[in-house]
This record gives sequence, structure tokens and C-alpha cells, in this order.
Amino acid sequence: MLGRRQIREKVIENLYSYYQNPIRQETVEKNLINEMSKIYNLYIYQLNFLVALKHVAENQIEIGKNKFIKNDSDINPNQKFVRNQVLESLENNEERRSFTDKHKELIWDFNDEVLVKTFQRIKAGKRYHEYMTSEEISFEDDQKFIGKLFLRYVAENNDLHDRFEEMEMSWADDYHISNSMIQKTIGFLKEDTPSHTLVKAIKDDEDEEFAKKLLRQSLNNWEDSEKKLEERLVNWELDRVSLMDKIILVAAITEMDYFPQTPSKVIINEYIDIAKVYATEKSNIFINGILDKYSKDKNRA
Repeated sequence: MLGRRQIREKVIENLYSYYQNPIRQETVEKNLINEMSKIYNLYIYQLNFLVALKHVAENQIEIGKNKFIKNDSDINPNQKFVRNQVLESLENNEERRSFTDKHKELIWDFNDEVLVKTFQRIKAGKRYHEYMTSEEISFEDDQKFIGKLFLRYVAENNDLHDRFEEMEMSWADDYHISNSMIQKTIGFLKEDTPSHTLVKAIKDDEDEEFAKKLLRQSLNNWEDSEKKLEERLVNWELDRVSLMDKIILVAAITEMDYFPQTPSKVIINEYIDIAKVYATEKSNIFINGILDKYSKDKNRA
């Protein structure tokens, strides 16, 4: 699910989008919540990809059985992959099936080039060969194999990333969040225990309200936050601060001002890490200096 770090990232992204192309504040807020919710769609799409890999393998077994001239592997195919207990659990998950029924665009065509190409790469890999030839048959072994398979062939699959961006532009910045949700899902599965629920994108109403309030207060108090930033610049002009650095600083100052329950140290560390992802190489040092000074000036714990 989205942690507070990821929520802050989504707020930063939407603030940046707003200052590139100003629109009504209500629309910005709506877009923020919509983008956060759509991460769940990406999550289901990735789960469906794993299940579709199982179906591709089953289809190839059936093709082998129907060959006119068969070899031993066609007659007695190795079904360890298609009987993987984690894949079976994901396939039978009621929440995944129900959500997919309502969102047909998240279904994978078994002849899809990215899907078939990925399965071919998996089959050609050393890890797949070791798994298929191992006499070890256990839920733990199945779980470890799918966890590693996901990281190697889904989380790091550039062709798959391109597909995500084609379907939804915001997913370009979101698949690392979805990847974390998938890993948690695989790790949470238990042997002989049906999987009825999945990981939520937005944990609860409190997280959604945090996102809306941070966005709203950042926009409503932008000029005031800019003045606070300008007062703490040394040998530097406000108009020389990059837009992304300014947005990160405004959001952080806003959080210090309007979210007193969150310690300054936590806020500063969060926005420094965000700067490492979204801003320039030296931005995190600049942002750390400004926020540390602001925190001390306010005598904020």
C-alpha cells in the first residue's frame, strides 16, 4: 500500500504538474486521489501478468499433448510451474478475479508479445531450470521461486514498463510502489490458506485526508511558504531556485506548519529522500540546509 513517503511523492508530482499547467484546485485534488487509486489497477494488472504466465505454460503443455509426433516431454510434461502453489493462490484469489471482471482492460491476451517473450526468457533462464528439475516440492520453495521470478522478469522488465506507460502515464512513476505491493502479497501468502484479500493502495480515510490536506495547504499557502524560503536563502535569489526544489521545500514547510504531530526530523528526512529521486544531484544538500534552518528557527521538535 501507499506509505506516507509515497503519498508525499504523489503530492509533489501533482504540485509540479499544477505549476506547469495551472488548473482548478478542485481538479488537482481530484487528480491526486484518482492517481493514488489507479495504483491498485496497476497492482492487479501485474498480478494478472503472473497468472497469465501460468496460463501460457498450460497452453504450451496442451499444444505438446496434441502434437502428431510427440517426445517424452510432450507425453509426460513437467507441470511443476503450472502447479506452483503461489500462482494457484493468486489465480483463485476472489478479489483479483472480481476486480478484473469489472476492469477488462487489465486482462492479458495469452498471445500478447510482451507476455510470451517474458515466458520464453523465464524458460531459458538458469533459475527456472533449477526449479523445474529440483525434487524439492514445498510451499516455501514455490514462494521463493515466484518472489525471485517477479523481481527478475516483472519488476525489472523494461518492455513491461513501456506497456504500463502506454496504458496510464502516471504509472511511469508508480510501478515501484506496485512492485512493493506485489512483494508483500507474495510474502503474505500461507500454505493451505485461501487468499481472499489483497493489499490496498490507500490504507484508510486518514491517509487520503493527509494527501488532500497536504496538497490543499501547499497551494493555499504557497506565497507565505515562498517568503519563509526566501528569508533563509543565503547569497541566492528566490527566482534562481528550480521549480522542483521550490515545490519540495514548499511542501515540506507546509507539513511543518500544518502537521504538528509529525516530528521535524521525519519530515526533513522524507523530503531529502524525495529530492534524491525528483530533483538534481545537489538538491538534497540544499533542501536539507533550508529545512534544518527553518526547523531550528521555529524551535520545532
